[in-house]
Amino acid sequence: MLIDRARYLALTGDRDANEAAIWLSPGVTADDLRRELEARVAAADRITVATAGELRQISLKIFDRTFAVTYALEAAAIAIGLAGLASSFGALALARRREFGMLRHLGMTRRQIGAMLATEGLAVSGIGLCTGLALGSVISLILIHVVNRQSFHWSMDLAVPWAALAAFSFALLALALLTTLVAAREAMSEDAVRVVRDDW
Repeated sequence: MLIDRARYLALTGDRDANEAAIWLSPGVTADDLRRELEARVAAADRITVATAGELRQISLKIFDRTFAVTYALEAAAIAIGLAGLASSFGALALARRREFGMLRHLGMTRRQIGAMLATEGLAVSGIGLCTGLALGSVISLILIHVVNRQSFHWSMDLAVPWAALAAFSFALLALALLTTLVAAREAMSEDAVRVVRDDW
């Protein structure tokens, strides 16, 4: 249906309408339409022609921009988690100095003690990572299938970025391992004889 704008204003009083959707005939491209509109409309510089794909890209950019704060919060949460891991393993290593000293007397090297602490750090971090991934999956399902439908009256398809999740998990485990070793380094470097003698 086509209607003159003056007639539309007279019938509805709606002066805010500023968009129109056009379905292209077979064989007509969006560039052809742009050139045709620019040739026919006097104020061509005030008209924007965008395809559905372009509108989708614009919408996704705006959507991502609104979640910039969320990404910052994720980075802060990772930093806080690594700081907590460093402090807890540093305190644990200091509390176990005598145990490390005894293990050194029994023949364990600093490298072996470091490997033991790294294994403990990886185990703790792995448990935390698996718990976080499981809870995040549940929350994402709730957002997609419940919150979006109730709040925005639309939903979306679920697409799990397996490669990105795997890379992110590997990076977190590597950071946790490094943090654990740095935190425990002070306790491992202490003289084994002096530490054990302190307990006598």
